[in-house]
Amino acid sequence: MSRTPLRLYMSMSIDGYIAGPDDRPGQELGRDGFRLFDWLDRRNEEGVSKQVYAEASATGAVISGRRTFELAKRWNGDHHDGVPIHVLTHRFEPDDEPPGSAKFYTDVNACADEARGKAGDRPVLVHGAGAAQALLAAGQLDELELHLVPVLLDGGRRLFEPTGLGHVELEPVRRLEGRGVTHVRYRIVHRAR
Repeated sequence: MSRTPLRLYMSMSIDGYIAGPDDRPGQELGRDGFRLFDWLDRRNEEGVSKQVYAEASATGAVISGRRTFELAKRWNGDHHDGVPIHVLTHRFEPDDEPPGSAKFYTDVNACADEARGKAGDRPVLVHGAGAAQALLAAGQLDELELHLVPVLLDGGRRLFEPTGLGHVELEPVRRLEGRGVTHVRYRIVHRAR
């Protein structure tokens, strides 16, 4: 029996950035970083971007890194359709009660296992570079869905900085050409240990 996939969904520039320089509260995607999400303006038009957006919205749970969760203003407790939100963090204060269905985790494997359990037969949507790196290191991340935008940001936050994880082999699963974006999905097939 195959396990429920944990699938990273991430918009990224051709030079590997997921946010422009100086991403912070009030400038959540950094300078010029919102350009990476222009394709979402077409999510209601017929085409592949609508399909990809619908697939992401049909996931059964969310795993997010703490930084992403905070920059997104905690999604006001509802990422989409009331699905459970699992937030990976290094630490949290016991009196910091996240909104809605959100819950903090410091244990990567417990977070992944609970998200899979809550998602049922639907994939788990993963957000954030930190979460992706932690899940990959723990052998929990199954797929990368990258929305490649034809722009060079020339700085900012990268999806994968050198992590010390060693060689990771990816298998292309699909490629969809949209207007102003290429959606590429990879399955993680081998990671050197």
